[in-house]
Amino acid sequence: MKKLLLPLFAGVVLSGCATNLSYTGSTFKESYKSITANELKTHLYIVASDEMQGRNTGSEGQKKAGRYLISQYQKMGVSHPKQMNSYYQIVPKEALKGRRGELPESENILAFIEGTEKPEEVIVISAHYDHVGVQNGEIYNGADDDGSGTVALLEIAQAFQMAKKMGKSPKRSVLFLHVTGEEHGLLGSKYYSDNPIFPLANTVANLNIDMIGRCDKDNCGKDYVYVIGSEMLSTELKKINEYANSTNTKLELNYKYDDPKDPQRLYYRSDHYNFAKHGIPVAFYFDGIHEDYHKPTDDPEKIDYDALQKRTQLVFATAWELANRRERIVVDRK
Repeated sequence: MKKLLLPLFAGVVLSGCATNLSYTGSTFKESYKSITANELKTHLYIVASDEMQGRNTGSEGQKKAGRYLISQYQKMGVSHPKQMNSYYQIVPKEALKGRRGELPESENILAFIEGTEKPEEVIVISAHYDHVGVQNGEIYNGADDDGSGTVALLEIAQAFQMAKKMGKSPKRSVLFLHVTGEEHGLLGSKYYSDNPIFPLANTVANLNIDMIGRCDKDNCGKDYVYVIGSEMLSTELKKINEYANSTNTKLELNYKYDDPKDPQRLYYRSDHYNFAKHGIPVAFYFDGIHEDYHKPTDDPEKIDYDALQKRTQLVFATAWELANRRERIVVDRK
């Protein structure tokens, strides 16, 4: 499988495909640089603290983490969709019958920046903020899974909001979707896709972030990220992500898990799949399976915050292009 992106090749394959590519302007550059390792670390030490009690779906610890997320959106001036009365999309108990039985009522959390030219078209950036709670008296803090994606959303939202304050709001709308119940069977994202706030026909793409703060045994020491599913439905999405990377973050993009014979079947195992099954192009950003996956040792002090910063910046740069290009990307594969 091709793993290392060559910048020249990326420029060639993208020509004629994208129509904006506005990575040179000062607004993008300042917004991009606002995503910092220190801010990600500050957020993650709160979201993945013992105080949150492992953020099990519907637990008080998860609700406390959710209140922290909302407080940060309010602080940066990013509101919820105007169709909603709050940041919460209630996920009722009947929608939360997971692999481990019925769960308490829980909530998806939605923050939203409306587009200026095509507000009806929406880019969804998602991460799950639940984890597996407390087991046998030990707190499973889930710093990487998926505290890393959760705090990445906060930083990406802040970057878009900074651009808005500088006079460059996105042309398309951007929805920051924190879903619940992922650990019990992708339940929160399924509920959203079954009960979308914005019509799925108007959802341009889903960029899903689930574990981007560590490395797996095959890649430690490398500047890399796994990108899963980016050309399953749209060849344009993969090219845009590659160009965003070659122009900005220069990570090694690893497509190992795009192999149809992948025994892990990771394309089907995170929240993006509930968008993909409706024909919405997706990209899933992932760092691999490491030794602390689903263990009580997945703690914030083990996160590589420089890697978390770069991967978050890649998602922002990709979302920036998707939100600002002239034409929405085309679904050209099935």
